[in-house]
Amino acid sequence: MNTDNATEIFEMDSDSEIEQEPEVNIEMIDEPEYAQEFIQNCGAVLEGEDMAKAEFVEFNNKPDSLFFNDGTRRIDFVLVYEDEDKKEYDKRHMYQRRKRRREYFEASLMKMGLELEATHSVLDEKVIFVKVHAPWEVLCTYAEVLHIKLPIQPNDMKSKDSPFNCFTKYFYPSKELIAPETEYFTAPFEKDRLEYFCIKDQDTFFTPSMRSRIVYYILSRALYEVRGKIKKFGITKLLGSVVYKAAYPLHDCRFNVKSEDKNCPNERYLLYNEWAHPKSFYKMQPLDLIRKYYGEKVGIYFAWLGFYTKMLAFAAVVGLGCFIYGYQTKEVSTWSQEVCDPQIGGNIVMCPQCDRECAYWRLNSTCESSKKLCIFDNFGTLVFAIFMAVWVTLFLEFWKRYQAELEYEWDTTEFLEQEEHPRPEYEAKCVHERLNPITKVKEMVPYTTCGKCMRVTCGIGTVFFWILLIIASVVGIIVYRLAVFFSFSANLRREIKELEPFKEYVTPQMATSVTASIISFIIIMILNIVYERVAILITDFELPRTKTEYENSLTMKMFLFQFVNYYSSCFYIAFFKGKFVGHPGDPVYWLGKYRNEECDPGGCLLELTTQLTIIMGGKAIWNNVQEVLIPWLKNLISRYCMSVGSEKVIPRWEQDYQLQPMGKLGLFYEYLEMVIQFGFVTLFVASFPLAPLLALLNNIFEIRVDAWKITTQFQRGVPEKTQDIGAWQPILQGIAILAVATNAMIIAFTSDMIPRLVYYWSFSVYPYGDHAEYTMRGYINSTLSIFRIDDFSNASKPLPEKNPYWFDTENITTCRYRDLRYPPGHPRQYEHSIYYWHVIAAKLAFIVVVEHVVYFTKFILSYGIPDVPLEVKEQIKREKYLTQKLLHEANLKLVTKRLKPVADNILRNTDGEFRPPFVPSQ
Repeated sequence: MNTDNATEIFEMDSDSEIEQEPEVNIEMIDEPEYAQEFIQNCGAVLEGEDMAKAEFVEFNNKPDSLFFNDGTRRIDFVLVYEDEDKKEYDKRHMYQRRKRRREYFEASLMKMGLELEATHSVLDEKVIFVKVHAPWEVLCTYAEVLHIKLPIQPNDMKSKDSPFNCFTKYFYPSKELIAPETEYFTAPFEKDRLEYFCIKDQDTFFTPSMRSRIVYYILSRALYEVRGKIKKFGITKLLGSVVYKAAYPLHDCRFNVKSEDKNCPNERYLLYNEWAHPKSFYKMQPLDLIRKYYGEKVGIYFAWLGFYTKMLAFAAVVGLGCFIYGYQTKEVSTWSQEVCDPQIGGNIVMCPQCDRECAYWRLNSTCESSKKLCIFDNFGTLVFAIFMAVWVTLFLEFWKRYQAELEYEWDTTEFLEQEEHPRPEYEAKCVHERLNPITKVKEMVPYTTCGKCMRVTCGIGTVFFWILLIIASVVGIIVYRLAVFFSFSANLRREIKELEPFKEYVTPQMATSVTASIISFIIIMILNIVYERVAILITDFELPRTKTEYENSLTMKMFLFQFVNYYSSCFYIAFFKGKFVGHPGDPVYWLGKYRNEECDPGGCLLELTTQLTIIMGGKAIWNNVQEVLIPWLKNLISRYCMSVGSEKVIPRWEQDYQLQPMGKLGLFYEYLEMVIQFGFVTLFVASFPLAPLLALLNNIFEIRVDAWKITTQFQRGVPEKTQDIGAWQPILQGIAILAVATNAMIIAFTSDMIPRLVYYWSFSVYPYGDHAEYTMRGYINSTLSIFRIDDFSNASKPLPEKNPYWFDTENITTCRYRDLRYPPGHPRQYEHSIYYWHVIAAKLAFIVVVEHVVYFTKFILSYGIPDVPLEVKEQIKREKYLTQKLLHEANLKLVTKRLKPVADNILRNTDGEFRPPFVPSQ
């Protein structure tokens, strides 16, 4: 960029600017020289120059037409606005500034080569649709700017068929309806080398998604206001300030009715019937058609979601097997039988679990909880946790291979950051000059190094503040648990005494856990809504350069918040609840007032399972309501309000206008939802082996719901190019690494598996036990410590009136509690016993061994599975060879063409006669 023009400022208008601002005279400006990324400013309309206007035409009563009225020029984009001249007279002056901006914007578009045609709405005369068409020259110019790769010759390397094709072919969409696309080798488009590209027809050479992407690039950079050296541009802010009400590319037809126009490919109709319709739930996704119609970004999301769902099927089968194994063995487990035995569990008197108001209770009252615990806490769970650690590694490695195949097929293998153009919001703020360390050329940036550090620091500080806010809410839930457990312990049994069938199941611990989980879920949803807006504001303030950088920055902020928000309560139950409670004579208190809560008599693992079920189920229901029901209701209301025009012929662009616009962040929330689910499936799977099965069922439904939503309820989004799933890939890898540690710790510290193993192999036989052979008999009695009732303090001693009818104060002098401590009368009474230290050592050893074995296995699998299949590597090399050959031949022809006049002059003799070049005889 010339230094003379370095002081020019490019702005995107604030939404809050006053509409009543008086008209500004646009001063005469010189056309500056711009770098390629600022090519948009070549469309500036100078002072005194006549501003071209879109031609108004009448609707030609062809509702399925995708062309201008001439039937030749294709509609690549549609802009919608309300005519200010139709407004009430006393308010008309408020809209004049919008009108000026719109006229200047449209004039800039036309100067940049786009063609416009305007049409009044058939339902509302105030609404005007501006149809935008990009001619061949414009498409060629910007295809080169955007480095769009186009076919140069058919792919002569056939792909190998999968050995499973004989089974999977019945699950693919009909090839008669959706024919496989011809595979081509491609190269970045160049106008000067048209003859090397496979151009059969100029009208179809650029696909509709390519055309829409090119036009949106121009719209995002066209000027709409110039004041001296300040230039304002971009459709984004014009939409924000309501200069335009909508901007979108067209769907090619109605989703449920095939177009009668012979020029219409009916791709939306095919997608609905073969992909989005509920009857097609068993079919594989037509990914090539999805990518062709919606772009690579949408295609890669559905490819990832489909691959994740298929991999979940293996985990779901194994998890279901573990659940069935636990369910079948719950009646025969020795420790469960001892709890339920009237002669064992019925004679064990347990200590109260809260101060004063809680009563003594018999162990066999937790019989049902003990049986339910056996379903999830068994040796099958250990096997499943190790299986899931291997599964998640295989999932990520095989996804990388599949993603590499898609990258090649969809021409995103060499999609580099340098090819991605800056966001208009970034370009608008470029007012500082710096030396690019790579190119050594001066460039404009929106902030200095100090300013960038300040923005990043502000963003990090805000994220940590909100994380602390979540932790505070978790602490509040814990205090709620402690306070409510005290109340439930005193009153719950009495209040539900009439509900005899449920009396044995609704324990104070279970009631506290369920109500706390529901409240926690509500708080999670509220904080999500608020934080979402904060995260967007902070990311906007940071001003990332490209859209990829913007989404990656927002992704990390949102995921860190969601991670703490969704998982903090689960981590509390898994690793903190019931771990620091002391003993009945010296309990631990929170805030010096609330006695720390103990686990449910069935164990904390059961509570963790309850928490996961409520949050996973509630989140799935909430997301479906938010993503499907709300857009459907909005469209229903919109159609109802427009019912007056139901008898009129409505054009394609007006039908699309009644649909909901795609959000600014597109598929961000879809990814976030699935990654959070992935965390539930992997991080806590040791406590809930049915999690993969529930996730599988949800995802089978999710794929079709997302497909139905994007196909039927939303306007067609602007196709975007992307190479992979972006920042979600390292997040998934981080979750996979963390999942090994969390599951090992859940098995070690939350379940009773390690204490059982220690008892079986050490304390059931000599010298610690009385049994002659290894057995689990006596486990319950061995793991319950004894407490003398007289040792209760006055603050925690149960009230006499709270004692149950069977409690005999004269004969019952001790009670039992869950811990491994020496009994009263021992020289070290109420201190941890040798059994406790054996268990702690075994738990730590288990964590170390399992983590090292699993991490080593993951490393071997990651190293042994190449990220890119050999076949794809060969095709990439073949394509590079052809591209280089093409460029070499083109350069040779260009050199030959330029040297020919020079050679002709040299060969002329002094008499001015032409001497033909010497040709040797054969």
